[in-house]
Amino acid sequence: MSDKINVMIVEDQAMPRQLFEAIIKMQPKFNLTVSIDNAAIADICCARHAVDLVLMDVVTKNGASGLVAAEKIKAQNEKVKIIIVTSMPECSYVERAKKIGVEGFWYKDFSVEPILTIIERVLSGESVYPDDVPEIQLGLAKSGELTARELEILREMTGGFTNAEIAEKLGISEKRVRNHVANMLEKTGFRSRTELAVRAREAGIVILDRTEDDV
Repeated sequence: MSDKINVMIVEDQAMPRQLFEAIIKMQPKFNLTVSIDNAAIADICCARHAVDLVLMDVVTKNGASGLVAAEKIKAQNEKVKIIIVTSMPECSYVERAKKIGVEGFWYKDFSVEPILTIIERVLSGESVYPDDVPEIQLGLAKSGELTARELEILREMTGGFTNAEIAEKLGISEKRVRNHVANMLEKTGFRSRTELAVRAREAGIVILDRTEDDV
């Protein structure tokens, strides 16, 4: 690294992006090299600006995935340190970030430690992750009451897929999908699978990634 640490911010919401920019600019050892709203170009910007540290939102402009971008950046230069930031408690994000090799993960709305503390810990060589995924109320149930398979099916439901399509994609029977949907409706108290999917997506409990072709 150079005398100053080159930082890139990837955040599509104006308020948190401005907050991150202000935090970085206030620290003499940091150099804010680039701030963008779309993760689809993050790997290109990272290489072009010799970035040392990335603050990356999970879902950015046009639905571009910060985790996909993080994987590309790590493939280019594994020495670049990445902190994923999100307000969405999607249960799969933490494990995916760990598999990619991301150094830090910070919940905007749930983390106790401020982002600057997370940055300092990551730069000191720590791997900084939350102990637990936040539990969110979904109708009458908490998100933690849904099984891994139910969450997997619910994630596909938020993409508008039918029971038959979900069954084919997951390699299980359509009857089994229907049973899982019925169980989730009973737990949450929602009256339809559409309402269940919409509420889950709004709460950020499950989010189906968009492919690059969709962006």
